[in-house]
Amino acid sequence: MSRFFDDLETRSADQRAADVAAALPAQIARAKALPGFLSSLSSVDSATITSVEALAGLPVLRKSELGTAQKANGPLGGFADLSNPNIVHVFQSPGPIYEPGGQTSDWFRFGRVLHAVGIGADDIVQNCFSYHLTPAGMMFESGARAVGAKVLPAGVGQTEMQVRAAADIGTTAYAGTPDYLKIILDKAEEMGEKLAITKATVGGGALFPSLRQEYADRGITCLQGYGTADLGSIAYESEAMEGMIIDEGVIVEIVTPGTGTPVAPGEVGEVLVTSLNPDYPLVRFATGDLSAILPGQSPCGRTNMRIKGWMGRADQTAKIKGMFVRPEQVAALVAKHEEVSKARVIATRSGEMDVMTVQIESTGGDAQAYGASVADALKLKGQIEIVAPGALPKDGIVIEDQRKYD
Repeated sequence: MSRFFDDLETRSADQRAADVAAALPAQIARAKALPGFLSSLSSVDSATITSVEALAGLPVLRKSELGTAQKANGPLGGFADLSNPNIVHVFQSPGPIYEPGGQTSDWFRFGRVLHAVGIGADDIVQNCFSYHLTPAGMMFESGARAVGAKVLPAGVGQTEMQVRAAADIGTTAYAGTPDYLKIILDKAEEMGEKLAITKATVGGGALFPSLRQEYADRGITCLQGYGTADLGSIAYESEAMEGMIIDEGVIVEIVTPGTGTPVAPGEVGEVLVTSLNPDYPLVRFATGDLSAILPGQSPCGRTNMRIKGWMGRADQTAKIKGMFVRPEQVAALVAKHEEVSKARVIATRSGEMDVMTVQIESTGGDAQAYGASVADALKLKGQIEIVAPGALPKDGIVIEDQRKYD
């Protein structure tokens, strides 16, 4: 079995940049041809979008916009063409929001995820992701097909039947949520069955170090993948287990939550993804997840950028004094003042009353001078504290809710 899934994983930085420069203009042009992008990309010259830096000038697309567009314009909201013969599935996620799916050429790009943990043609994968409405089951099914593995389409639940099938068929690999594998293994022990599972690829939840170690103690190598229903695979772990390597079919940016502005390298921010899938050309799609770029190259030899993994949610909307305060509003407050580099809203309680404190990184000025801007941007009055530039934590949090409700 080859160490790498394909040659894309070991491209030089110059080659990857050249490939991006060739692919991006065509992808932006595809997006512009779809009615969903009419208002956001109509004035964009596709030929000029040849780098990640150029992408940063384009609008952010949020999942809420997909839902709104789908209610108005049909199941895919004008962001994909349902008549496209490459689209063979329509999935439903909570909302409801609908996503297209295809079966050609590892459409979701999960082959790379399974290959990284060593799954190949000699394996039978027990796929414990749901095949019902949501795309997770098909994502890992197509990935297994891409590496030549056979699949037991187990879905979720019915643990005794899962154990019976795994024992009878001799499944060697698991795909599913991190904790469900333990349930299967524990049930197998209870039933007196010895399973042959030695590899696991997991997602859809946190893989805690203690759980990974428990699997290792049972002779199972367990690595994580990171993806979404809209985008497919975004990043994955390799045997080095140092961060997550960006998938070769997407471009990832880390931005200040509520904005499209890239953060400094290493700072925590929201994950934005531009997909290079021609059938579903999402551009600067906001995942709502927080992460940070991990400097350097993976010891495994793969050369693409790495992120630190899932570090929380960027949607930090909080209701304060009966009003919603959103990250976009905090970003608008910062944009009003050239000397302000960052702001942070802190929600606390005093007695039975909400208190809003706004910390503002500024090179100077009277706290009260920002009062009108705070009220205008956040629609609330609050306490204002001026702090020195660089004083606020670089943790991606712009709205910190410190209130306790227990």
